[in-house]
Amino acid sequence: MQPIVRTSLALCSIVYITTSFFGVLLFGDQTMDDVLANFDTNLGVPYSAVLNDIVRVTYVVHLMLVFPLIFFALRLNLDGLIFPAKKPLVSDNKRFILITTVLIGIVFLGASFIPSIWDAFQFTGATAAVCIGFIFPASIALRDTHGISTKKDIYLSLFMIFLAVVSSSIAISSDINSMFKKSEVGPPRS
Repeated sequence: MQPIVRTSLALCSIVYITTSFFGVLLFGDQTMDDVLANFDTNLGVPYSAVLNDIVRVTYVVHLMLVFPLIFFALRLNLDGLIFPAKKPLVSDNKRFILITTVLIGIVFLGASFIPSIWDAFQFTGATAAVCIGFIFPASIALRDTHGISTKKDIYLSLFMIFLAVVSSSIAISSDINSMFKKSEVGPPRS
């Protein structure tokens, strides 16, 4: 398994580095945040359409290599979260198929109904940073399997989780508000 993961990570890193390097070479100061958005126009070089297609195909190959890695970790962690006392996922085909089908369905629905990847990034950023920085460490202190947390640690952990939920709620409501304000603003008038 490790050689497969290493090879996939190496190939994905090569795609990232190559895309960013040549994106900066091609577009210079006009490079957009989303480098692929630059490839929607005529590049002003010979075989511009072919180059655009090559870039898009390499991006698709990148997604095909990364998705199984992320999905594997997601499925394994979700199984451990929902079924902590069950036998390993590898030995239970019904549970494996159930979790895989549900996750693929959720991913498909998200890909179908989320209008822009940047909207997904906004919500991911609003929740992931708070979870990694505050909720996960506080949860570890609250779980306290070794019995070393004091009452002060427990209260501090609960306070951290409370602050994280409040700040994440504010960020998410701000993201939702900005999405609706964007949709209320119509096309520019001439």
